[in-house]
Amino acid sequence: MMSSSFNIYRVGISFVMMCIFYKSAVDSLSELSPQKYFSTLQPGKASLAYFCQADSPRTSIFLEELNEAVKPLQDFGISVAKVNCVKEETSRYCGKEKDLMKVYLFRGNILLREFPTDTLFDVNAIIAHVLFALLFNEVKYITTLEDLQNIENSLKGKANIAFSYVRAIGTPEHRAVMEAAFVYGTTYQFVLTTEIALLESIGTEAIENAHFYFFHCKQVLDLTQQCRRTLMEQPLATLNIHRFIKTMEAPLLTEVAEDPQQVSTVHLQLGLPLVFIVSQQATHEADRRTAEWVAWRLLGKAGVLLLLRDSLEVDIPQHANVVFRRAEEGAPVEFLVLHDTELIISRVEGNTHIEEMQEDEDEDLQSPDMDIQDDEVAETVYRHRKTQLPLELTVELTEETFNATVVASDSIVLFYAGCTSTMLLTRVNCADWSDLCTKQNVTEFPVVKMYKEGKHPVSYAGMLGTEDLLKFILLNRISCPVNITSVQEAEEYLSGELYKDLIPYSSVSVLGLFSPNMTTAKEDFTKAGNYLRGCVITGIYSEEDVLILSNKYGATLPALLLARHKEGKVESIPFANFRVQDIVQIVTNALLETFPEITVENLPIYLRLQKPLLILFSDGSINPQYTKTILTLVKEKHLDSLTPCWLNLKNTPAGRGILQTYFNALPPLPLIVVVNLHSGGQVFAFPSEQAITEQNLLLWLKKLEAGLESPITILPAQEWKPPLPAYDFLSMMDAAASQHPTRKEPECTKETNMQKNDKKQHEDKSTIRKEPVETLRIKHWNRSNWFKEGDKSFRHDNKEL
Repeated sequence: MMSSSFNIYRVGISFVMMCIFYKSAVDSLSELSPQKYFSTLQPGKASLAYFCQADSPRTSIFLEELNEAVKPLQDFGISVAKVNCVKEETSRYCGKEKDLMKVYLFRGNILLREFPTDTLFDVNAIIAHVLFALLFNEVKYITTLEDLQNIENSLKGKANIAFSYVRAIGTPEHRAVMEAAFVYGTTYQFVLTTEIALLESIGTEAIENAHFYFFHCKQVLDLTQQCRRTLMEQPLATLNIHRFIKTMEAPLLTEVAEDPQQVSTVHLQLGLPLVFIVSQQATHEADRRTAEWVAWRLLGKAGVLLLLRDSLEVDIPQHANVVFRRAEEGAPVEFLVLHDTELIISRVEGNTHIEEMQEDEDEDLQSPDMDIQDDEVAETVYRHRKTQLPLELTVELTEETFNATVVASDSIVLFYAGCTSTMLLTRVNCADWSDLCTKQNVTEFPVVKMYKEGKHPVSYAGMLGTEDLLKFILLNRISCPVNITSVQEAEEYLSGELYKDLIPYSSVSVLGLFSPNMTTAKEDFTKAGNYLRGCVITGIYSEEDVLILSNKYGATLPALLLARHKEGKVESIPFANFRVQDIVQIVTNALLETFPEITVENLPIYLRLQKPLLILFSDGSINPQYTKTILTLVKEKHLDSLTPCWLNLKNTPAGRGILQTYFNALPPLPLIVVVNLHSGGQVFAFPSEQAITEQNLLLWLKKLEAGLESPITILPAQEWKPPLPAYDFLSMMDAAASQHPTRKEPECTKETNMQKNDKKQHEDKSTIRKEPVETLRIKHWNRSNWFKEGDKSFRHDNKEL
């Protein structure tokens, strides 16, 4: 980089080519004889000799591209010329025919590089290859994530990095990067890759196009801390890179105390808007932290300034907290009231339209009958209450057609009630056919059941989404457990080959191993397999040669073999004297991820583990280094008392509201918090100034265990009740949960006594539990050793995440 021995600003370069003479295409090229060309060579400089045989006209297209490259290369101090060869010429460059298809790059009389002409297919490729060869110190080409990490670590506290991915060498994007490196290569370390896997590994979501990142490593003094990364969102072109780098060089945040209309920064010169965060003396520090966070989010998109209201002579509306100024000359400033930093981001990115300050709000946005925002389920139902679904695409069943239809073929039946209908294969409107629904033990809506000929119906208790329901349907295509008849078939089953089309829907396959005489154990496993039907693939092997498998996998009979297909490993669990519910719990535990991404759909499953949550909040894909850190701590048993997980704010926007509840304003990300939902409601935040490393995180967790950390907030006690009884979906979930033998039930149930048992369970439902199982809260959990006894007044049954 800055130690390069080649100073492009002081050294002239010439480009030497061998080709066939074609006069009309090279009018702008300097023409020299071989002797004249070599006599012009000077130390430290280079010359271009394009040696051409006068009697062999060829490569006219290539010569046209080379002719176009002359002027741009001259702008970089690289001259281009042509040398006319004669038959008597003895120079190696006027010699063999095969040499005439190569391009030569010289400095002085030293050959630096030769290229096959087919790699220089157009003017972009010519310029990109030449600059790439000359800037070998300024631009490092890498192929692995380890290469990138090594460069990043070596430059922390020293210099910043300009990292780019291009699809191939010689493309227009590659040329743009090289031209930027020519200008900025002595200031920043340029790093280039063409490996798409490397781009994926740093968390980029859209990988189909070229990318340009700026790594802020110079300000990083802690070698364990990762450099901040800013992505250039504009197409990868020379001018865009120049503008982007200029914004990276500008101050992150500037404090001003003058009229916003009179302020001028480099951002306005580059055509970018300005965002002023209005501050006052009493809240200056908090406003500055907010402004810095906004500045990082808008880096490369807008300039962010902290406007000191107390020092202004210009009047600013009392309630305005943001001033927005467009880059267009003469554009008036806008005074806004934005209570969410995301609205500021959206205002700049143009994703939403924010009205200027108004005294009157649109009352139509509020529901006159209920506060729907208190309940996300109710809010969804309310907003879609008038949506008409294409129910005509399904077969409607009635009391007269129901039995004949479900007996004659395999069927999926949706039982629903008018206002909350959803389209599936067949349907029964219980508002019209209440007697039929009562006979089928349908008392709450909507309910999905699978009917298969000669078998009891299976109720689906999962999320009513396409992916989850499809998984339920596909996994019900096979019997559970599957009867495996040979060792070879068992190996195919464990490897995933036997049911490879179902592996995307069941990442774990379970195989029970039994001696032929283990009747009771086999019966229990069979009951568990039937219970887990539609949720996971289960199989059973009980042949005379079962010891072959038990010896291979180190299993003591009876045993469970859990084949984890993503990890490509098989683990064995002995289960002598286990009951049916114990087997179900083992399997359902195995389905849980070690470090899952938390979503609205899967949060209740992990809350049922009854542990405090260790949540890593991220604004996008998680950094692989963070994942490695957490998994290492899990492997070393340091997180056994917690449920480690992460939340992507882009996939789950509700996370922004959660963080604002914890911190009052959205904090810089990534961020780790520990939330004790089950008792006390304490929320602890990992220090944002510390790098997320194994050592730092473990030390912090030990302080928590010792009671040396104070919570940033304590969640208040408040009930989250449905606005209307008909929207009490959580009590329906509670009823479903009470039917399962374990807390961590799968999302399907088998109806063994279809009428009596289900009816009895429904009648007893209200006596089992009157309060709802809440999606974002868990009640009655004994405090673990992680948290010291707190104020008794903060013991609550219900907590919000």
